Amino acid sequence: MNQLSDRINSLSTSATLAMAAKARELREEGKDIIGLSLGEPDFNTPDFIKDAAKQAVDDNYNSYTPVDGYAELKDAIITKFKRDNQLEYNRQQIVVSTGAKQSLYNIASVMLNDGDEVILPCPYWVSYSDIVKLNGGVPVEVKTSIEDDFKMTPSQLEAAITPKTKMIWYSSPCNPSGSVYSKTELRALADVLQKHPNIYVVSDEIYEHINFIGGHCSMAQFDDMFERTITVNGVSKAFAMTGWRIGYIGAPKTIARACNKIQGQVTSGANCIAQRAVITALEASPEKVQYMVDEFKVRRKLILGLLSEIEGFSCNEPEGAFYVFPDISSYFGKTLNGITINNASEFAMYLLEHANVATVTGDAFGNPNCIRISYAASQDQIKEAVKRITEALD
Repeated sequence: MNQLSDRINSLSTSATLAMAAKARELREEGKDIIGLSLGEPDFNTPDFIKDAAKQAVDDNYNSYTPVDGYAELKDAIITKFKRDNQLEYNRQQIVVSTGAKQSLYNIASVMLNDGDEVILPCPYWVSYSDIVKLNGGVPVEVKTSIEDDFKMTPSQLEAAITPKTKMIWYSSPCNPSGSVYSKTELRALADVLQKHPNIYVVSDEIYEHINFIGGHCSMAQFDDMFERTITVNGVSKAFAMTGWRIGYIGAPKTIARACNKIQGQVTSGANCIAQRAVITALEASPEKVQYMVDEFKVRRKLILGLLSEIEGFSCNEPEGAFYVFPDISSYFGKTLNGITINNASEFAMYLLEHANVATVTGDAFGNPNCIRISYAASQDQIKEAVKRITEALD
């Protein structure tokens, strides 16, 4: 008898985490695997943030935290939103969670009813689709192209809207493509949404500061979209704090209070020490972590140059984050080392087994012609990884 629920049986495993687990397994067997699959900065958390965490331990922060976050952290988030995004929130509009992923799940669980449609421009972050499905929603994928820099156009958005459309979820800078929506592009999408006043927007801005063109724009900056936008952010990427697990939202009060309500029944408040450290992180100028962004920009140039020399790889130039998302569909139907490549999943597995390089299939991101390669690795690792890929494809 099947003891598990239909919900869990229909749930996909996170492709990024699955590939990372497979790479760890192979390393334990003694194989020299270069991991370019996880979206995790290879820098250490800055010392000034670690010092704040140590101080919090010494100050005996060890009790349950408020469900939606310490008041001092909320104030730091409010200051950050105003300083970096020109957004005005109050404490009742902020909810701190155990990572931005929980923030996204909270939003879906409090806003979606069975059959509600959520528009997802492809490619999208790997967990969007399953989070929507887990909460009764229906993902509606909008295919974008490398020629359009993997961005959804206003006409595509208009065509995807139906009477059942409840929300749009997108990330900018985008995971996995690195694409960044400009203010002009977001305004054009907002103009479409003005004709559909009941549709809400989730703007995932976790890669906000890893931006190589400057001028990050939030959908909520438009006065006519502020009350319809939930802005999601966190400290994992910009501050190299993936394991600290702190994310947060700025949202209309009704939605924020609903997220607080459900979080109170699921996890309660986020880790006390991590919250105290994040106060220090967010109060600091973004210039304190600019050295990481500068290095990512150098690595972007390096990996794009190396990949351009591989026949069959087609890349756009990402404007943010730390990924490249090459189209490798020219290899479909070809046989390499006796193995016929039929799709991106098989291509990624081929690279893992024959080049000892871990990447992620684009299928997981809603684009079956691409793979995601993270360049959150040292320059030497990037050079060696591309060398191995080249040799495995020759």
